[in-house]
Amino acid sequence: MRWVNVRPNRRSATALGAVPMLLVMVAYLFASAARHAANASDKVLPTPAAMVAAMRGLLLDADPLSGQVIFWADTAASLERLGLGLGICTLSALLVGMVLGVLPAARATLGALVTTIAVIPPIALLPILFIVFGLGETAKVALIVIGITPFMIRDVADHVAALPQEQLIKAQTLGASSWQLALRVALPQAMPRLISGLRLSLGPAWVYLISAEAIASDVGLGYRIFLVRRYLSMDIIIPYVAWISLLAIAMDFALRQLSRRAFVWAHQMPR
Repeated sequence: MRWVNVRPNRRSATALGAVPMLLVMVAYLFASAARHAANASDKVLPTPAAMVAAMRGLLLDADPLSGQVIFWADTAASLERLGLGLGICTLSALLVGMVLGVLPAARATLGALVTTIAVIPPIALLPILFIVFGLGETAKVALIVIGITPFMIRDVADHVAALPQEQLIKAQTLGASSWQLALRVALPQAMPRLISGLRLSLGPAWVYLISAEAIASDVGLGYRIFLVRRYLSMDIIIPYVAWISLLAIAMDFALRQLSRRAFVWAHQMPR
């Protein structure tokens, strides 16, 4: 028996995946207990009880000034910005990526431009975006779009351009036009790749969002984290970071299920 041939079933895979998470949690609990035994006022590794106490007001009590429950207001604001940015990225990547992948002339004309934009560090453009668009929502969404769209465009375009030529030749032999080639041959095969690229972009999208919220915002998960860091409020920062992780995992899971159910053929294992 070779280890490369051992494939855990779903239940075993779930159990194996839970082990490292449990070990991390146990290690944190031991480290937190040790630090609080040495210093009861330690703020670096708060106890679970301290985190629950600090988050109770943010989760349940309305803010006197805004009348909103802070935690859920932060979550709603961040998800709105993230959803809008990812939506624009997805549509742009699909449209432009299809054009570049299907039409060699378009790829030759715009490919270098897309590559050039892709290598520019998006965070370096944040001051420019704030100057051009102001400190409102547009700059935050624009950072996500600029940071992610070029990579998704390149991925979709490369995937479409790499489709077997036999498919394109057969379709043209049957009388398919360029428009029909794009819609009936390239598009169905590009959609699973687009969803896969979107899943890979979730991590960078959260980074850009939190960076923008930390610099110029008055509500949002990133704003709250950077607001309380000046008070060393790790009992709030850690739950917020954990919540962001859970949201990202849920979004990734939803996209994976969408791809598997909508494009079953793309996830079938070769025999």
